[in-house]
Amino acid sequence: MTRQVVIIGSGPAGLTAALYAARAGLQPLLIEGIEAGGQLMLTTMVENYPGFRDGVMGPDLMAEMRVQAERVGAEILKGDVTALDLSSRPFRITMGKTEVMTEALILATGASARWLDLGVDKRLSGRGVSTCATCDGYFFKGRPIAVVGGGDTAMEEAIYLSKLASSVVVIHRRDELRASKAMQDKARSLANVSFLWDTVITDIKDESKGAVTSIDLKNLKTGETSALAVDGVFIAIGHVPNTALVQGQIDLDENGYIVTRQGTRTSVPGVFAAGDVQDHVYRQAVTAAGTGCMAAIDAERFLSGTAD
Repeated sequence: MTRQVVIIGSGPAGLTAALYAARAGLQPLLIEGIEAGGQLMLTTMVENYPGFRDGVMGPDLMAEMRVQAERVGAEILKGDVTALDLSSRPFRITMGKTEVMTEALILATGASARWLDLGVDKRLSGRGVSTCATCDGYFFKGRPIAVVGGGDTAMEEAIYLSKLASSVVVIHRRDELRASKAMQDKARSLANVSFLWDTVITDIKDESKGAVTSIDLKNLKTGETSALAVDGVFIAIGHVPNTALVQGQIDLDENGYIVTRQGTRTSVPGVFAAGDVQDHVYRQAVTAAGTGCMAAIDAERFLSGTAD
């Protein structure tokens, strides 16, 4: 049996696409992937998703989205896609020894934040360690925080957080920033933003308390070690779009994100992309959900032959 539409990915984009596709009578199949629920599964309280005046826990929000999609008829399959063939329709999706064919495909595989590979950084995610200032900066009003990175993303995070935190220390492993001059100048001009050069974080304390209390540092040129008291660590060393399955089959930009045109259309007719896998600018749950809605509508119009 060939499906009308298959969705790969189960974050806000994928589940919203499943909701809209199911309501359109397309009987969608959603394949969860390894990181079921997406990046919101790594967060605690989400206060910027509309409709929850007191906020909602990230995993709870994803659980509600999942149940809602299933209630209107979406089928959700646990598992991970191991191969895709987009050379002809119907498209072929391989999951180990299982194959699924589909007339339309929505890619909602997201992007994974780069971590420091300390182990403790991931374990304290949502408890003082974050990869999204817009998402979590509010919780650090009047508190000291650190930002790790030296590119435009790190400067954007530092500038945003400077309006909330008591102090922002930018920690960079080199002696100069990679960010654009405009972004550097803006960050350097802020009174509560300072810089630590040639420095890396070697440990984040205090996992036993379930919160960030300080960070251990090492100067890469002198070998000198030190500790810095902070209440939060924002890791801003980039994201990696989860596009390995479609490399060489679909147009990607220079950073590996899927290129979309006229809404969520990709370079392959019948293949659509939604969420962080095609968005390296906003990266919010609400924008991911919005593009998930768009992808489902675009897919329905494609299948019905009413697309422009």
